[in-house]
Amino acid sequence: MLRVLRHPVFARLFAAQIVALMGTGLLTVALALLAFDLAGDRAGAVLGTALTIKMLAYVGVSPLAAAVFAGLPRKAVLIGADLVRAAAALMLPFISEIWQIYLLIFVLQTASATFSPAFQAAIPDVLRDEEEYTNALSLSRLAFDIETLVSPALAGVLLIVLSYNTLFLGTVVGFLASALLILRTQLPPQGVARPRPFLDRLTRGTRLYLAEPRLRGLLALNMAVAAVIAFVLVDTVVLVRAGYGGSESDVALALAAFGAGSMLVALVLPRVLWRVPDRMVMLAGGAGLSLLGLAYGLAMLAGVGAWAVLLMVWAGFGALNAAVLTPAGRLLKRSSGGEDRPALFTAHFALSHACWLLAYPTAGLLGPVIGLPGTLLLLAAFAVVAVAVAVRVWPKGRVKTPASQSSSG
Repeated sequence: MLRVLRHPVFARLFAAQIVALMGTGLLTVALALLAFDLAGDRAGAVLGTALTIKMLAYVGVSPLAAAVFAGLPRKAVLIGADLVRAAAALMLPFISEIWQIYLLIFVLQTASATFSPAFQAAIPDVLRDEEEYTNALSLSRLAFDIETLVSPALAGVLLIVLSYNTLFLGTVVGFLASALLILRTQLPPQGVARPRPFLDRLTRGTRLYLAEPRLRGLLALNMAVAAVIAFVLVDTVVLVRAGYGGSESDVALALAAFGAGSMLVALVLPRVLWRVPDRMVMLAGGAGLSLLGLAYGLAMLAGVGAWAVLLMVWAGFGALNAAVLTPAGRLLKRSSGGEDRPALFTAHFALSHACWLLAYPTAGLLGPVIGLPGTLLLLAAFAVVAVAVAVRVWPKGRVKTPASQSSSG
């Protein structure tokens, strides 16, 4: 897997991703603690609202940004987005009101909605070999896992001697380092797109995406993942602090367990995907995630709440989450040609985050009303339905692609 890092352009892009995600990981911990400081036991509702705003920016802004910036050099777009994110993060330590969290999160995530699809669409142009690209996807998943594992651990160490507001400055450094690395990287030229009306550019990616059966299945699986993992990301701080009486460092430890499980799967998945079809791996991951959510929700109702059990379940959530999300880029690459690839990646970015737009407020707002066990059970039950939809709409066997007209799905 690590051989792909010998490619100098990808190596710099991967380094940029790592440092930006490390900063984002510190932001996640600091934001959760800030929300608890301002809102107490209703921190889950605050985080749910903040993450809903994030998803609104992702769903609404990413297609618009792709249409508006279609003719600009992607290096300029990536660097500009990083600088805006750094500026927004720099203001977060000065927040004293909940509405200020919402405003700055919207600005920061609007920039991320511009950055992320453009970054993801560049990787297939850098690595055209299928094996190299698969390894790159696993490394990218690993980068997210490093954020989830290392950033909370680093945050836990820093919180021993520093206040959580200091963690926001680490976010600023991460985005600035990412911009510098991209500035020093020679990106391959983009495919020349035919001139199209603005409305066509705005909707083309979504139309292409929804026309492809396996991508409709991918969308359903993203809904299943969002339903369960939203509980992890929104309600962990409440579950650990209020339910277990844990410390700030315990919150970081729980999130690190989630990252550890995901990292383990990301390391072994490239070899698995050369032997087992993507469809089988992803459907198994979605089904396992749903069933584990149901099982732990029932265990919470029954009072089985040992701290070690929570850590093991969170690691399981991370592993199954990676099994679903890591191969997604392979499906997108197979389903697109060069000209339409940025539009298709943007459509996936927007549609997958629309799933989170539904899941985050549900996880945040239902917790205080029906309790955390009931919230997890409801979300996991919805995930079961989403997996069943994926099984139905994603056919078995070989599916035609624009590039090769024959590929295993």
